[in-house]
Amino acid sequence: MAGKVAERRKALREDLINIAEATIAREGLSGLKARDLATEAGCALGAIYNVFGDLNDLVLAVNARTFHALGAEVAASLATAPQAPVEQLVVMAQAYHAFAAEHHNLWRALFDLDRPKGEAAPEWYVTELSQLFTYIHDPLMAIFPAMDQNQRLLLTKGLFSSVHGIVLLGLDEANAGVQTDNIDTMIALILRQLARSS
Repeated sequence: MAGKVAERRKALREDLINIAEATIAREGLSGLKARDLATEAGCALGAIYNVFGDLNDLVLAVNARTFHALGAEVAASLATAPQAPVEQLVVMAQAYHAFAAEHHNLWRALFDLDRPKGEAAPEWYVTELSQLFTYIHDPLMAIFPAMDQNQRLLLTKGLFSSVHGIVLLGLDEANAGVQTDNIDTMIALILRQLARSS
């Protein structure tokens, strides 16, 4: 009996993640409502909270999938990237932009989910982000071999933040001079200029 209960719980968990993922992709985080989830999953409202502590926990489960998919796309872009380190950075950054544009609401959910102040990021988030940083760090090591390791790590995080900011402002069409059609060009200009300064 306990085995069947565990199986049903596992199946409901997957159903809820699938439904939440589709809802966020379609409507964004604001479209995710517990009552609607329960209706679509065919379960009682309280059953959601037997599987997840709250809706944030459910969104984190969706985000884990999204971050993994993002990392896979960035890694795949490297398979056909030129050997020049700076061009690898350009290709990865443009792959990041492409993923964000294609899966905009899911991508935004990675960064828009509120967490209680002081609460540590989940282990999967740290792992996935660390992998992204590794992809960026390796070309930077080739471009700046003499740079102090701590400085190179800061540069890695700074480049990620810069690319993320350009993509965010461009896709949101914010009034910051970042036009959507120029996102890839702007990223490439900045990264290639970085290489010239090495």
